[in-house]
Amino acid sequence: MTGDAEPVSRVPDGPWAGWLRWSDPVPGTFLDTSIGPSYSRGDGERRATVMLETLQSHANRNGALHGGFLAAFADHAYFAALAAVGRPEQAAAVTVDLSMQYCGSGEIGRPLRADVEILQETGRLFFMRLTLHQDDRMVAASTATVRKVPTPR
Repeated sequence: MTGDAEPVSRVPDGPWAGWLRWSDPVPGTFLDTSIGPSYSRGDGERRATVMLETLQSHANRNGALHGGFLAAFADHAYFAALAAVGRPEQAAAVTVDLSMQYCGSGEIGRPLRADVEILQETGRLFFMRLTLHQDDRMVAASTATVRKVPTPR
């Protein structure tokens, strides 16, 4: 099953005008049903901001953002950031490892911001980190290693 839509497109108007919108082109996948669309923009070749509107479906039983959701969004944000810094071909890359540090409780209904940085790039890997914030309050931090899509020879 494949979708026809491009996963990344520039938003023409509204509150996210000028940002890249990322949504899974395959309906019913994890990204489509559990996370939803995100919005990203690059800041040079190594940094990007990725935004997500939080929903009730992102909550834990206590009404805060679920830790598993935060980890899933962090994983997604690494790829959205790669697209935003001009590396959309890496959408098919894979996460080798990801760690999370939960720093506070996130609230439903407030946008979640991932500030993403590429720390190092080798021939096969990206070493990345991010912090997750709501307004000026840190919710979580993460580091990840991403295996690049091999370049055709």
